Amino acid sequence: MNLTTARSPFSVSSLSNGDDRKFSLGGCSSYDTDSVASRSSGVFSGYDTLDTPPSYDFYSNTEIFGRAKKSRPSLFQLHSNPQESSVDKQSPDEDEPTEPPPEPARFGWAQGVMIRCMLNIWGVILYLRLPWITAQAGIGLTWIIILVSSSITGITGLSTSAIATNGKVKGGGTYFLISRSLGPELGGSIGLIFAFANAVAVAMHTVGFAETVQALMQERDVSMVDKLNDIRIIGVITVTCLLAISMAGMEWESKAQVLFFFVIMVSFASYIVGTIIPATPEKQAKGFFSYRADIFAENFVPGWRGLEGSFFGMFSIFFPSATGILAGANISGDLKDPNVAIPRGTMLAIFWTTISYLIISATIGSCVLRDASGYINDTVSSLSGECLGVGCNYGWNFTECMTNKTCPFGLSNYYQSMSLVSAFAPLISAGIFGATLSSALACLVSAPKVFQCLCKDKLYPGIGFFGKGYGKNNEPLRSYLLAYIIAICFILIAELNTIAPIISNFFLCSYALINFSCFHASITNSPGWRPTFRFYSKWLSLLGAVVSVIIMFLLTWWAALIAIGIVIFLLGYVLYKKPDVNWGSSMQASSYNMALSQCVGLNQVEDHIKNYRPQCLVLSGPPCMRPSLVDFISTFTKNHSLMICANVITVRKEKAKISTHLKWLDKRRIKSFYHTVVADDLHVGVQMLLQSTGLGRMKPNVLVMGFKKNWRKAQPNNIENYIGILHDAFDLQYGACVLRMKEGLDISRTMQAHVDPEELMATSQPTTVFQTRQGKKTIDVYWLSDDGGLTLLLPYLLTRKKRWGRCKVRVFVGGEAQKVEDQKQELKALISRFRLGFQDVQVLPDINGKPQSEHIKRFEDLIAPYRVSSVQKDGQEADETTKDFSWMVSDEEMETFRAKSLRQIRLNEVIQDYSRDAALIIVTMPVGRRGACPSSLYMAWLEIVSRDLRPPVLLVRGNQENVLTMYCQ
Repeated sequence: MNLTTARSPFSVSSLSNGDDRKFSLGGCSSYDTDSVASRSSGVFSGYDTLDTPPSYDFYSNTEIFGRAKKSRPSLFQLHSNPQESSVDKQSPDEDEPTEPPPEPARFGWAQGVMIRCMLNIWGVILYLRLPWITAQAGIGLTWIIILVSSSITGITGLSTSAIATNGKVKGGGTYFLISRSLGPELGGSIGLIFAFANAVAVAMHTVGFAETVQALMQERDVSMVDKLNDIRIIGVITVTCLLAISMAGMEWESKAQVLFFFVIMVSFASYIVGTIIPATPEKQAKGFFSYRADIFAENFVPGWRGLEGSFFGMFSIFFPSATGILAGANISGDLKDPNVAIPRGTMLAIFWTTISYLIISATIGSCVLRDASGYINDTVSSLSGECLGVGCNYGWNFTECMTNKTCPFGLSNYYQSMSLVSAFAPLISAGIFGATLSSALACLVSAPKVFQCLCKDKLYPGIGFFGKGYGKNNEPLRSYLLAYIIAICFILIAELNTIAPIISNFFLCSYALINFSCFHASITNSPGWRPTFRFYSKWLSLLGAVVSVIIMFLLTWWAALIAIGIVIFLLGYVLYKKPDVNWGSSMQASSYNMALSQCVGLNQVEDHIKNYRPQCLVLSGPPCMRPSLVDFISTFTKNHSLMICANVITVRKEKAKISTHLKWLDKRRIKSFYHTVVADDLHVGVQMLLQSTGLGRMKPNVLVMGFKKNWRKAQPNNIENYIGILHDAFDLQYGACVLRMKEGLDISRTMQAHVDPEELMATSQPTTVFQTRQGKKTIDVYWLSDDGGLTLLLPYLLTRKKRWGRCKVRVFVGGEAQKVEDQKQELKALISRFRLGFQDVQVLPDINGKPQSEHIKRFEDLIAPYRVSSVQKDGQEADETTKDFSWMVSDEEMETFRAKSLRQIRLNEVIQDYSRDAALIIVTMPVGRRGACPSSLYMAWLEIVSRDLRPPVLLVRGNQENVLTMYCQ
């Protein structure tokens, strides 16, 4: 037996990334022996073997310029006879480039991740809102807000690090990490909204910069048009300059980021030095007194003011400043070693930015009062009356403005407190410029990089145009222009107070899914989950995911609903489209775990009649060759029962791969498994299928096959095998169904003109009668023998489907002329107890009558070639002949089964009279005893019962065990 036709679809050739020097498992007759690694290896020298030692090339899908990629020999090559395969060395590729491609710019963990993340985390909130938050919440609660925010981003950073170190990371950043972990459904939706959120964030940061510039212009009475249009003009000019930097290449963009980082560090240094320098009287009048213990004590406790004066109010304002931790991961394709750079750079960025937030909140809370008037004359000596506040200890009386709540300065009132404290105030403005521009530049780079990867995966229609890369860095110039246009649109609107919460929620959505990805990959216990970064916890990741969702609603509940709604919509689209991608996601691992658990759990549940389902093993061969048979069985098994299309491969090799047949079934929306076995003949193959197909309780209990229409032209042993399959099914307690259609089931004959009909049919979708609505026709059921109820259950399952729902089921049974009415009422009562809804029951008293003589003559002519007398040799006895050829029918056997033969002839006459216009005819299949009834005679019975009938005919025989019950337990 040749088993090579049933080789696994997981071949080495599928891992070679299109290399021409690959080993094929698909029956190719040649391979390149020079590509076999053992030829150049000394490990197995002296042995006549193709076996190879382990090599990096065997597991990599990339090639190194100037060195031929080695390939692992396939099991077929190691196992097969060398003489059976001719060796054909391939000529080197003439089109192979002679020079190595230019090496793109790559960045390390510091410049590529840490600095980028720190710049994206720092923003205007650090300079303009952190002092105000410190005044509202106090130093103590501000530290708690900072630490909680950093804990969430830290947990997300740990999850990101774990995912990023579980295999080689390519370009695409956040989208790549989530999609390759959770699959295209969630990954695609997050990738699209994350890219959009980054594009809009460019506008947000640019407008923040433009507003600062406009405020400085206003202080000097300089204006171009008016306040709103000045912001628009400055914003458009700024984002255009940032686009030019981005499109110049990652080297220029990275240099600009380093410059911004230097400016921010100088502004920090100026601020720290300013806290130490003794305050001038002008600064003291505005509330700055350098470090004072009583100021620290006063500002350590909360001082809530206004509608936003609450812990969660301050938390919602501060938390967006802790985001931005994915800026480094978003350019994963431009990193030297993403597996090292992303964990190290991201976690260090979170650490240092957290330290900076804690230091600034503590220092400014120790130096500046909450309220100050700014008037140089508001001293204790010059003002009379009661003095309130800590300023009294240093000779300043701000009682009047504190009482009237009109103080213009102090932490609670003056957003530019850091400029007040700084040794050189313009450096703080420069820091604000650096923070906003660096964040805008990081987002302008992140959005196109993420979107380019999404475009290349082709999950959504109409976006592939933007995925094209240019230059040695594969820069997505088209995506840059798209992000630029989006940013311009929102800059021109200049009203981002409504959009900003949505963007924050989009980022939080990404954090939640990254944390959930890490948790899900860990909980599924997939062998492929092996991150080299060990400092993570699946339960911390789950906590981070839950907290991220909670924060979404705490920030802005309606924005959270919008973000979640968009994710669900995009998720539903990808689920509907089912893109042809396979990334080994944790969802696949989870599906396997759940299926395995459920299948094992079914072993503990005993079968019950109420839960009986016809689980069909369909002998379809290649499903595309018998679409009518597959469509019909799928009608009543889809979403309700097990269906397995089986193919027995004998002499000829299977033309199409298993995956091709599964794609054909999926495209036809048929929910079925596909299983092949290799055997010497059909009978042996089906025996293997009947005994081994299925898993636990998920095992077929009904064998379905097509009627052998050409049995009279076939070899006698083929008839013997065909009937033997039915006998084997009955021996193994299977029910059996045989479908016959007037035009036949096998459509491969119509493709004889083609060299490879199976390959052609595997890509086509022919229409069958079972795909259309049947209308108000009838399903005629001839329940002549009680088989346990399968003959009644199948039409009931059909009528539950829309295509058959309007059909009327008519049940015909045999009876006696004298008791027709009594038998009819008795059968009606029985069917009503089964709750099948069949009302039309007819008793056929003439079913046992004598058939017409011409029909008897036609049956005798049908069986005549298989009579002993027609093939008996001279001098041979009849019994010896039938002993050697069991398919022959002797005169004695004809007489023994004469009554049963006449009944089948008469049944065909009755069906012709009653069911000529039915949509489907279901008939109880006769059973012939194994060893007693010749196979040719049994075949003749099946032929004569279903002969000359226009509607499809289904011959059904249950396994004589109840499949219907009238009881509730």
